[in-house]
Amino acid sequence: MSKTTHFGFDTVPEEEKAKRVAGVFTSVAGKYDVMNDLMSVGLHRYWKRFAVGVSGVRKGQRVLDVAGGSADLSRLFLEEVGNGGQVVLTDINNAMLRVGRDRLLDSGMSTPVTQCDAEHLPFPDDYYDCVCIAFGLRNVTHKDAALREMRRVLKPGGRVIVLEFSKVAKPLEKAYDLYSFKLLPIMGQLIARDADSYRYLAESIRMHPGQQELKQMMEDAGLERVEYFNMTGGVVAVHRGYKI
Repeated sequence: MSKTTHFGFDTVPEEEKAKRVAGVFTSVAGKYDVMNDLMSVGLHRYWKRFAVGVSGVRKGQRVLDVAGGSADLSRLFLEEVGNGGQVVLTDINNAMLRVGRDRLLDSGMSTPVTQCDAEHLPFPDDYYDCVCIAFGLRNVTHKDAALREMRRVLKPGGRVIVLEFSKVAKPLEKAYDLYSFKLLPIMGQLIARDADSYRYLAESIRMHPGQQELKQMMEDAGLERVEYFNMTGGVVAVHRGYKI
């Protein structure tokens, strides 16, 4: 009997989730950045800058951007590491990866780009100073496996940064639910011509581990000194853990 997992609120066989997630992001790739700005009222840019800030990345270091999609984080990290450093942009979805690659080139930036699965990173042990995943972990079928892989490719002293939607503060729950399940699919239909994909995105946020649960998952993966920073009333959180 095959194992099951969540695709939004639906329960599906594990082997089907990756295919369904691929369909979502292939559908929305062309409008992904426009929708990010609309959905967050531009706040996603602040959240991403904060994540890069707490990473502590310095000139000359190596960074792996997992599930980096449209390359927002890669661009920010490239500014931090300078010409002597390296940022590798990865994503499992080819459509999203093409968007990210083209955005980098349009900005006059060039960096290695690799299509790969977060659960099976094709990189050596103890190589990167920082591994970051932003708004991607909740779409991974086996989050524990992805976290272990991210730790594996880190140098001792390196850090994993996870920027993800999280558990919103209780006073905001009703308004947040109204926005997520009523307004967001309408915006998805009007802008991206795809209400179902944005309905899934809202559902996937609710099914993702909360702050404390994700902290425990990172510790279980072997990361130490794990802490998190809430932003915008817990709508998102940045988790940071170290390989000691």
